[in-house]
Amino acid sequence: MQPTLSPVLRTGLTLALLLPLAGSRLAATESAVLPAPPPVQGAQPDPQVIAQFGLLNNTALQSYIDNKGMQMGRISDRPADVKGFTIVDSPIINAFATPDGHVYFTRGIMAHFNNEAQFSGVLGHEIGHITARHGRKQQTRSTIANGAILLGSIFSRRIASIAEPATQVVGLGLLKYGRDDENESDQLGVKYSSKIGYDPASMADFFLTLQRTEQSSGAATVPTFLSSHPNSADRYENVKRLAQQAEQQAGRQLATNRDQYLRMIEGLPYGDNPREGYVENSVFYHPDLKFQFPVPQGWKSQNSPSQFQMAEPNGKAVMILLPAGNKSLDETAQALAQQLKLQNAQASRTTINNFPAVAIQGDQVGQDQQTGQQGITASSLSYVIQDGQTLYALVGLCGPGTLNTYGDTFQRVATGFRRLTDANKLNRQPEKVRIKTAKAGQTLAQALAANGIASKRHEEMAILNGMKTTDRLTAGMLYKVVGK
Repeated sequence: MQPTLSPVLRTGLTLALLLPLAGSRLAATESAVLPAPPPVQGAQPDPQVIAQFGLLNNTALQSYIDNKGMQMGRISDRPADVKGFTIVDSPIINAFATPDGHVYFTRGIMAHFNNEAQFSGVLGHEIGHITARHGRKQQTRSTIANGAILLGSIFSRRIASIAEPATQVVGLGLLKYGRDDENESDQLGVKYSSKIGYDPASMADFFLTLQRTEQSSGAATVPTFLSSHPNSADRYENVKRLAQQAEQQAGRQLATNRDQYLRMIEGLPYGDNPREGYVENSVFYHPDLKFQFPVPQGWKSQNSPSQFQMAEPNGKAVMILLPAGNKSLDETAQALAQQLKLQNAQASRTTINNFPAVAIQGDQVGQDQQTGQQGITASSLSYVIQDGQTLYALVGLCGPGTLNTYGDTFQRVATGFRRLTDANKLNRQPEKVRIKTAKAGQTLAQALAANGIASKRHEEMAILNGMKTTDRLTAGMLYKVVGK
């Protein structure tokens, strides 16, 4: 997955590394240091979730999930437990509920729903986790705010422990549910969805979309929904059976509302937003902030709105780019060394492609997670780079005593930090969901080709539409494509 570094450094950053340095998220137009607000419970989204994913700027869609969510919350088994609903600005296909009673949908999952009933089924499932209090029973350390790179299982356990001083792990509740909890939430999802008038069988259909996305190498994003909501071979059939019973009990045809939903998501951003950063040919480009730097060949990279991360594929080294506020270069470098808990840190002034910078080298001292003993936990070569009033920390961490192996790589990345001037890279625009109307007799593949969609993306678009490429479209039928 390509990274998505946000151009807006919103308030609420909770990275332990930079708490003394910056309390706001990276901004293309301002660099003022704002105090991080305290965690907000209830109807407001958790600021740490927003710092990780960002908010989607779509008032109509947010109003829609607020209305449907509260309608469903009122008929749930524990209305008081259901607190709020938020769409976050992430291309990942996911939905999750936190133990404080808040439900989050990514724009990625909103793009992949094909009717209101599919959305309603997943909404009911997540509210089911809240009303059954699964999160409170199983709440563990969350990786939500530990960087999307951890969600993608890019870090090994070794690097996760090395990088921990650079990020603060918070208990937001990205929980992995067991089969019993999933089955109970499926039952509640069917119950709640049908109660507000939607066909709950659509939830089962959406499971197939998730599975196809996970299996397809050509898909734009891999759903993390299935990693935190384990699937089982009989789950689809169970939900179909429960849905049939619910419809019989309702005594009426339950709604799907396909066209209404598709028209509502017209223009929704799809996939990674290149305005917020992208990797191409082992270089990270940020059009809005106008910088670029190399990504080591073969390293995995991913981004959250609060940091960009690169990891050696075997989990032996990591580099993390973070905003570092607007204090002086020397103050920031000193605070960085303190936050990294570097022993005998050596700092030296330098210039990187006309940017003033400080290089900091030292060994990180802390408690070994395996032995519990104090000692050197990592070696570091890090940089603070000043771009006008904005400072960036580029933190390089590797195993104790391995800086002679990875130090040159850390240095090449840092010295490759430069101003982005290539107009082709600066002018990249995001793709968006576009709703089209079918002509009679077209297959989906023919309709996609007629809209300029390359054949290599036809399966991706078929999954997005919950269809097969060979399915025939009826005259006037709405379907999705993506484009600028």
